[in-house]
Amino acid sequence: MENNETHTLGLSSGAGRDPWVGLRRYTSARIALGRTGGSQRMDTVLDFRLSHARARDAVLAPFDVDDMSGRLVEAGLPVHRIATGAGDKKTYLVRPDLGRCLDRSSRAELASFAPAWGRRDLVIIVSDGLAAQAAERHAVETVALLAGHLKAAGWTLYPILLAPLGRVKLQDEVGELIGARHALMLLGERPGLGMPDSLGAYLTHQPRAACTDADRNCVSNIRPEGLPPALAARKLAHLLLESARLGVSGVALKDTQVPGQLAG
Repeated sequence: MENNETHTLGLSSGAGRDPWVGLRRYTSARIALGRTGGSQRMDTVLDFRLSHARARDAVLAPFDVDDMSGRLVEAGLPVHRIATGAGDKKTYLVRPDLGRCLDRSSRAELASFAPAWGRRDLVIIVSDGLAAQAAERHAVETVALLAGHLKAAGWTLYPILLAPLGRVKLQDEVGELIGARHALMLLGERPGLGMPDSLGAYLTHQPRAACTDADRNCVSNIRPEGLPPALAARKLAHLLLESARLGVSGVALKDTQVPGQLAG
């Protein structure tokens, strides 16, 4: 088996050169892999199997809720834990519906807290979703920066809710139960072969049980190699402020921010 260096040198000199080989320095996508006769190269096959194993590991990895809770508190953000109807990872994977709703205890608890909390502008929910390491690596920074942007704009936030084994739809029940004007859920996205730590963020105006995916906006691929947390926080703040101004979210809310504004 030839290593990657030999593979690259072989493709860049002589017959059989892959015309896309020069593009590999611009992307992590699987391009310009070369071949051996009519077959894939052994190093290509092994690299694919390794990436697939990492993606499976990302889905099955446990969520360190205690560590995340501690880091959010250190960032000056109050935290409260809730639970979904999915009691374990196996159930979560085979029964998506149970990850979309609170368990009985958490539902009663939030209902009892709602009067004391009062109606606020935003509830943020963080879950492991399908990639715990995505939430563990990127959610704290994204949430802390976003909270700073929104508080500077006069927004009021509920305690950050940590919800292991949650699905996106959970934000609708939570938001409606406590009377939040907006709900934002951050969770690990389904791992790709080259990115097992991609965080997704979903926001909804006036969250309620009747909401569908058409009522949500999504900012995806939050990670240093995609949309870095600092830029994601700016993007989310912009979308939430626009959502409040227009009174809509989902397909009715368009992202009018240009790249220069995002970076600034």
